Amino acid sequence: MKKSLFIIMLSFFLTGGYAMAENSIAVVDLQKVVSNSAQVKQLKAEHSKKMEELNKIIVNARGEVANETDTNKIIKIEEKYTNEFNTKKSLLEKDYNSRLAAIEKNIKDEISKKAKKDNYDYVFAKSVLLYGGKDITDEIHVK
Repeated sequence: MKKSLFIIMLSFFLTGGYAMAENSIAVVDLQKVVSNSAQVKQLKAEHSKKMEELNKIIVNARGEVANETDTNKIIKIEEKYTNEFNTKKSLLEKDYNSRLAAIEKNIKDEISKKAKKDNYDYVFAKSVLLYGGKDITDEIHVK
């Protein structure tokens, strides 16, 4: 009895435990998933449009300042446009970051669903795994 237990334990240690449990590993190219995401493309397009609106504030401010000669009025105009710009920029960044976080969560959820469905024990970002793993990048479909 002791001898058979010793042999089992010895084989476990010599094989690193892999003889008893084999792990399945998948990899995902996260950059590719993100760049192919319709949500990300829409977010970038909307963000670009809103950045153009911020640039219009700067153009308007420059125009008003150029037409004014009174130093006190110039300072008030600059303060007005600076406050408007900073407020809108802050709101834009907050909205962008929260929407981006939601997209990231959605991507992680899709990867998790795929891993559970296909019984993967581990899913790594392709950029951190040097060798091995089944590439499931093209199987991840994010809205």
